[in-house]
Amino acid sequence: MEHQSAELDIESLRLWFQSVDTDNSNSINVDELQVALEASNLRFPKTIVAQMIRMYDADQNGAMSFEEFTKLHNFLNMTHRAFSNVARNQQSLSLNEVYMALHQAGFSLDQPSFLTTCQSFDSKRSGKFQINDFISICIFLQSAKNLFTAFDTTKQGRITLDYNQFVYCAANLRI
Repeated sequence: MEHQSAELDIESLRLWFQSVDTDNSNSINVDELQVALEASNLRFPKTIVAQMIRMYDADQNGAMSFEEFTKLHNFLNMTHRAFSNVARNQQSLSLNEVYMALHQAGFSLDQPSFLTTCQSFDSKRSGKFQINDFISICIFLQSAKNLFTAFDTTKQGRITLDYNQFVYCAANLRI
């Protein structure tokens, strides 16, 4: 029964993907992904949508294949679940609640890193984070984690970067 449900979910996802693949290229670009997200009431600036593509763009062609789209979809579901578990029918999260939801989403930050990250995503300086804000934070953290992991060849949680490597990382995290 569960296998059948997974097949239905994949088929629904494929239909959704095909509906926004307006040029029938079997991949979706930033504009097409933005339309797909808006269909789910997720509105993000193009910079965030482009970051979503970069997060899962394995072949680095600047667009998402269906397989890459599926990975992004799973990530977005996981972050949405973490937000909902903590929000409990609220429309926004406080700083403490964001911290708990990030932990549920698999992101563990020390207090200074957490506060700095939240400040950079709290454009209204309200201390309240809606689902889009939370997802944007998670996209930033996952992108940072992906880059860090690429340089952490010894898997010790520490890296040393020269200036060029640092610029490469900063350029890849631009939002």
